Amino acid sequence: MELFFLGTGSGVPSKERNVSALALQMLQERQSTWLFDCGESTQHQILRTNIRPRRVEKIFITHLHGDHIYGLPGFLSSRSFQGGETPCTIYGPKGLKEYITISLRVSGTRLTYPLEIVEVMDEQTIFEDEGITVKSVPLEHGLESFGYIIQEKDQPGELLPEKLKAAGISPGPIYQKIKKNETTELTDGRVIRRKDYLGPVKAGRKIAILGDTRYLERLADILKHADILVHEATFAGDDEKLAHAYFHSTTRQAANLAKLAEVKQLIISHISSRYQGDKVKDLLREAQEIFPDTEIAYDFYHHPVPANK
Repeated sequence: MELFFLGTGSGVPSKERNVSALALQMLQERQSTWLFDCGESTQHQILRTNIRPRRVEKIFITHLHGDHIYGLPGFLSSRSFQGGETPCTIYGPKGLKEYITISLRVSGTRLTYPLEIVEVMDEQTIFEDEGITVKSVPLEHGLESFGYIIQEKDQPGELLPEKLKAAGISPGPIYQKIKKNETTELTDGRVIRRKDYLGPVKAGRKIAILGDTRYLERLADILKHADILVHEATFAGDDEKLAHAYFHSTTRQAANLAKLAEVKQLIISHISSRYQGDKVKDLLREAQEIFPDTEIAYDFYHHPVPANK
């Protein structure tokens, strides 16, 4: 898994930062990429990366402000031109279906792949399969806004070959059979339980990607022990009144939430264009004073999400 930031600015694009878009690449785990928000020129940003639009199978929209969705119709159209044939599902607040449907209809766009649009309602599990769960979390913004919690399911530990050998089970295809099945009957009649020959369970990774929001201390419980929290910080730490008035957060507020939730890593994004050069270093410093494991994302910044041991 790897997070790839395609746009890290707020409101309008600047010379240093494009508007919001973030890719979660899961090429080894799922052979696919998930996209979170799709601001104007997201497809232009993608051209400068190794991301393949046809591999984007899911798009999660946090809210319907233009700096988070204006790139969506163009991306969906280009996905067709670039060989996309596999289904794509888009999740987001009420009104998303109308926006996409009208945009594609008025522009005469015909997609070459099945498109499903799921409108999110409150806190709920919006996707689950054998390997991963995604939950939506309501936030507090000028428009209905959501965060998304991506929880990888725990995986069985590694097979312990030395323990198998000690039990008189020689290496061979039988090892793979034991790992795949809860119980395995050997040729000598013994029944082997898989759990007796596996190492510790590998805890699944947890990633929280929040949309635009005021500071919400109540989120600490649902964010608890996340491997990575991506949180907006549109304003500097001493601008709490301004942030509250515009339904945004500050660097210190993002750091406080990360500390309360005991996450492993905080990545701050959605930076106002008023902060350039050394001012961005000041933002990072004031966040790290509260939560040391903090980074500020920039366009094309990518951050691995290592597997838990």
